[in-house]
Amino acid sequence: MQIQTALSSVLLVTSLGLSSFAHAAPQVVKDVLGRQVRVDLPAKRVVLAFYFEDYMAIGGEKAFDKVVGISREAWEGWRPANWALFTAHRPSLKTLPDVGEVEVQTFSVEKVLALKPDVVVLADWQYKGLGPDVKRLEDAGLPVVVVDYNMELPANHYASTLLLGKIAGDEKRAKQVVNEYRHAVDQVQSRIAKARLPKPRFYVEFGNKGPAEYSFTYGKGMWGPLGALAGGDNIAAPFVEWYGPMNPEKVLASQPDVVFVAGTESTRNPTSMLIGQGVDRKLAAQRLTAFTQRNGWSNLPAVKNKRVYGVYQGASRTVMDYTMVQFMAKAMYPDLFRDINPEANYLNFYRRYLPVAANGTFTVGM
Repeated sequence: MQIQTALSSVLLVTSLGLSSFAHAAPQVVKDVLGRQVRVDLPAKRVVLAFYFEDYMAIGGEKAFDKVVGISREAWEGWRPANWALFTAHRPSLKTLPDVGEVEVQTFSVEKVLALKPDVVVLADWQYKGLGPDVKRLEDAGLPVVVVDYNMELPANHYASTLLLGKIAGDEKRAKQVVNEYRHAVDQVQSRIAKARLPKPRFYVEFGNKGPAEYSFTYGKGMWGPLGALAGGDNIAAPFVEWYGPMNPEKVLASQPDVVFVAGTESTRNPTSMLIGQGVDRKLAAQRLTAFTQRNGWSNLPAVKNKRVYGVYQGASRTVMDYTMVQFMAKAMYPDLFRDINPEANYLNFYRRYLPVAANGTFTVGM
């Protein structure tokens, strides 16, 4: 009896040891670029360069217990009101080391190395922007994985969400988020396909420069493919490959049926499209209306028919941007989506997956 008990104890200890070892063993994952990367999962030390809300939504707030560094400018600088919302709830975010930001060329390989992360998570555009610095990280033994929501490809949304779920250690939650995204986009596209209506011509502009100056519009990235997922015909597609300003005369000549002006909470420019966290709906509508008063815009079908809308820039390039697909589809095919409330769905995503409540204006009409 004693021998049997001792043997059982040894087997139990061995089993636990093997289980623990298996849990800590590295896994080979495939990122959105098809790169095979060996990573210890779930990761215990993560440098997160972008998609901050997504990581928290997919992995839960606990996922940020393992984040040891961020590109702070890409959160605080670009979306200050959103940063304030999250830091008010979780002040420890302010103490996270800042590794710099790729777009303004402050990203520091040395700062990343000093944090000794298990994995560095980069957006696709950051990976490409860093160039040879990625190899410096990898040569130092740091796994680098690439995720992408900017291209607005459903396949990338699925793969990125599932990969972030593995890194954060909550694959079940990640699959649930993926299924909700897939259902929403499929619902939009199936209704449009069944209706067999002509595609409305749409134009999207980032309204950060205000009505006086045309800012950039979108071709293959962000709002361009979002509008395509929503069943629209992007007037910028023949003229802008990725993003950049479109000639005002070409905008007028293209006669868009629907216009979307994207904006943020930033108050740096007193005439920019103001929309997002903490923004009053009347003020957002006033800023939007100012764009319709540009020279020649009174002749656009979108303006004549009051089909000009404001959208929140922060609600694009994210796993929750299916709500913007819904909004753009409803703007272009109003009779098909009377039963869907996209902004309410955006707010509900926060309630279900994030520890803070979004309050403000995230979509608006004239």
